[in-house]
Amino acid sequence: MAEKDGGIVKKGHEEGLRLATSLLQEFELPLGLLPLADVIEVGYVINTGYMWIVQKKKVEHEFKKISTLGSYDSEITGYVEKKRIKKLEGVKAKEFMLWPPVSEITVDDPPTGKINFKSLAGITKNFLVEAFVAGQ
Repeated sequence: MAEKDGGIVKKGHEEGLRLATSLLQEFELPLGLLPLADVIEVGYVINTGYMWIVQKKKVEHEFKKISTLGSYDSEITGYVEKKRIKKLEGVKAKEFMLWPPVSEITVDDPPTGKINFKSLAGITKNFLVEAFVAGQ
């Protein structure tokens, strides 16, 4: 894929998770935002911000502080920049028995302690950033 040309690629769970975590830190996003399991590959293209994550199978994760279930496909892609992931694919949030795809995640800047999830349907949900701290 042309999008991946010139990308930094890390294979395996440990290396892939390390790269994913360092990207979240670098772009000031909560470390618990992408609860990953059995990572096969993580890649990032510095010039474009394109990021991809491949894991063995889909992962569902409950964010207990906000009682929301997130679904993470075996392949997740998007463009990461400071406090934001846009054109996100492979992430859904359960909302009233529906699973709308999340297309963008933005942390408020200047900081308000809020993080915003926007779906392709135009629905935006706001939560406290602390709900997405690693290990929650």
